[in-house]
Amino acid sequence: MKQRSIAIVGYGTAGQALSVLLSRDNHKVHVFERAPTPGPVGAGFLLQPSGLDVLWQMGLLPQVLQHGAAVRRLYGDTPCGRAVMDMRYAALHAHLHGIGMQRGALFSLLAQAWEQPGHLQADTAIVDVDCAAGRLRDARGQWHGPYDLVIAADGSASSLRTLVQGTRLDREYPWGALWCLLPGGDWPHHDELRQRYVAARKMIGLLPVGTRPGDAQPRLSFFWSLPRDRFTHWERDGLPRWLEEVQALWPQAHERLQGVTDCAQLARAGYRDTVMTHWHRDRLVLAGDSAHAMSPQLGQGVNMALMDALALRDALREHPATDVALQAYQAQRSAHVGVYQFWSRWLTPVFQSERDVLAGARNVLFKPMGNLPGGRGHMLRVLSGTQRGWWGTLGLSPGFVASMAARVVEDERATPNH
Repeated sequence: MKQRSIAIVGYGTAGQALSVLLSRDNHKVHVFERAPTPGPVGAGFLLQPSGLDVLWQMGLLPQVLQHGAAVRRLYGDTPCGRAVMDMRYAALHAHLHGIGMQRGALFSLLAQAWEQPGHLQADTAIVDVDCAAGRLRDARGQWHGPYDLVIAADGSASSLRTLVQGTRLDREYPWGALWCLLPGGDWPHHDELRQRYVAARKMIGLLPVGTRPGDAQPRLSFFWSLPRDRFTHWERDGLPRWLEEVQALWPQAHERLQGVTDCAQLARAGYRDTVMTHWHRDRLVLAGDSAHAMSPQLGQGVNMALMDALALRDALREHPATDVALQAYQAQRSAHVGVYQFWSRWLTPVFQSERDVLAGARNVLFKPMGNLPGGRGHMLRVLSGTQRGWWGTLGLSPGFVASMAARVVEDERATPNH
């Protein structure tokens, strides 16, 4: 295998996973991060079997299972109690499930797994790349490199994406979200993602996300859907008014918010829809959200980033010629990503918009469609990250499935009455 000098721009999930995997293959890795103090951004997320398989291959599955919360059911309803979505992982595979996790927990585990943390250069915003020479210019005007390969993993708002010259679509979604972490306490739905919908205009979500290193308090990730242009109005209206609205829509969720006393406790998030015709140019290649940003409706962002990192590592292992390796990487990942970009784009207005007719049709049809022959399996494969193309299935590592099965047996033995 050819050893390369590699620059990674961005220390989010994609950049972290790449730093671990490529360093283990003895590549000379240097990471540039714009934040003065690198750290997690966001509250929590749902790791699907696709992303968990990557973490198993990285040797991190035991730590992930230790800190994360097993999620076996995805359930959404209306304030009047009408079930809109009810999906259980058991219908996909008896031993598979998702893992709700705090971003801080995964950040810590990936940071600890990187054996060369001294190769992280923080407070350095990369603003330009000489794609042919593999050189990078930071915001202070200093050039770095040259490198054999430059990986842009600088997120959905990537400043380097346009250098690839393959952008088909790149736009902001009009809807965003408010996020925060809450104490888990006596929340009864300890292994379920719970959502509540008011047409498509309002969506509330609560996801168990377990603990993180240094904090043994189990937590929930709270989500409130909101148009981006109404963030200021929401803050101006004041927290008491908003809390009254939550109380009316979902009293149990309101009880979890007792410790929220300031608008600043809720982080604001925006999303993009990005489609690239190609992901690389000369020595520059995209990974993670910089290559395929999408709305959070299918919850695949972190999982996609992990899969990108593994696929790029494997392509560099197999192909000594960098251009051939990058072509193989794009071919493999495009076959998986494309269907998710499609469904994410078309499902977003069904859950986040002011189109009440669409929401009404969703409330009536979504759950029954999942009960049609083949419908439930397809939906579960999409939600679990294991759909490949329109009709295929993404293969999971037999060793990963066996590890999850062993964990299920351990949990059953530890549960009373087993």
